[in-house]
Amino acid sequence: MTPPLEPRNLADDSLEPTEPSPKERRHAGRTGGFAILVIAILLVLGSARVLIARGAAAQALQSETAEQQKIFVAFTHPHSAGSDGTSQVTLPGTLLGGRETTVYARSSGYLRRWNTDIGARVQAGQILAEIETPELEQQILQAHANARQTEANLALAKSSFQRWEALRKDELVTQQEVEERHSAVDQQTAALASAQAEVARLESLRDFEHVAAPFAGIITHRNIDVGSLINAGNGGSAQALFQLASTDRLRLELYVPQAYANKVKVGMPVDITQTELPGQHFQGKVGRTAGAIDNTTRTLQVEIDLPNPAGTLIPGSYVQAALPIRAGESLTVPANALLFRAEGPRIAVIGEGSKTHLAAITLGRDLGKTIEIRSGLQMSDRVVLNPPDSLTDGDVVEATEVRAAAPAAPGPGKDAAKQPAAIAK
Repeated sequence: MTPPLEPRNLADDSLEPTEPSPKERRHAGRTGGFAILVIAILLVLGSARVLIARGAAAQALQSETAEQQKIFVAFTHPHSAGSDGTSQVTLPGTLLGGRETTVYARSSGYLRRWNTDIGARVQAGQILAEIETPELEQQILQAHANARQTEANLALAKSSFQRWEALRKDELVTQQEVEERHSAVDQQTAALASAQAEVARLESLRDFEHVAAPFAGIITHRNIDVGSLINAGNGGSAQALFQLASTDRLRLELYVPQAYANKVKVGMPVDITQTELPGQHFQGKVGRTAGAIDNTTRTLQVEIDLPNPAGTLIPGSYVQAALPIRAGESLTVPANALLFRAEGPRIAVIGEGSKTHLAAITLGRDLGKTIEIRSGLQMSDRVVLNPPDSLTDGDVVEATEVRAAAPAAPGPGKDAAKQPAAIAK
């Protein structure tokens, strides 16, 4: 039989705690160390994550900043001014009629009628307008009356001279008196000639009542209407009636800069284009030059003769004239490659490491779309097109090459604007 359990005093148990055994103490120590290790690992992992995130953000910011700081440009290479020694100088000009004139009235009066309006083609001698001249008619009547009076005085002087000459034969009058009568005849003869000349002058003015075209052409202006007071200029400022221009042959006045004025020769062919007529080229030639440089503008006046049998070109039109000239050993670049700085003109050139360099250059002739560069560039240089004003030395750029055909003189029927440009990285 199992012996009965002895009763325990609970009060004694509460008052005397039992110490943990060594095994229990070792277990508790291991548990606490493990917890501390876990916490430390978590702290290290959290710190590493923060550092990695900050590094990635900094790298992304740096990459984005570098991307935003990139300057994207296009570049091309300079071209020779012409391997065949020729190039073009393109200058603007205004077309003029082969012959142009302003038609004035020669007689004063009122406009009775006009027969031609603007745009009308007229022939030489065709009546453009008729003028009514009442004052001139009265002057003509008065001149005829004066002429008849002078003619009567001349007849009387001749009769008197004949009588005195007969009296002289009988020695009834002196020789001096006879000579006086002869002098009176001469005076009246001269007076009659003057009166007749005045009659002829006024009648010739009456012929100018009909205003005629001096040559064949087109009426480009009409400045009068029926009833207008016409002043011939002898009593005030003359009034222009019409403007007339011939269009079968036109003239083009150019002012060539002194830099290449001596290269322009009479007979030189000229290619003429008009913006409103794309693809059409008109061939003219240098007809004459002034032969001297203007002291004010430092230019040479040149006139170009241009046939216009079909009337395609209109006087007064703004056109471009390309003159072939001799070029020296120089290079050309597009006009939009120039940079103007306080120290002088510059061209941005891309060097090693895609860094830019602002090259100092010497400008030559202005060829229109291109500029001649006399020094400061080489054929192998990469020239930046449309460089931003903020571009400086040492800027790193992202460059794209624009390959365009070298400029050439377009011949008849060829359109230089149709030459495509290839873009390559």
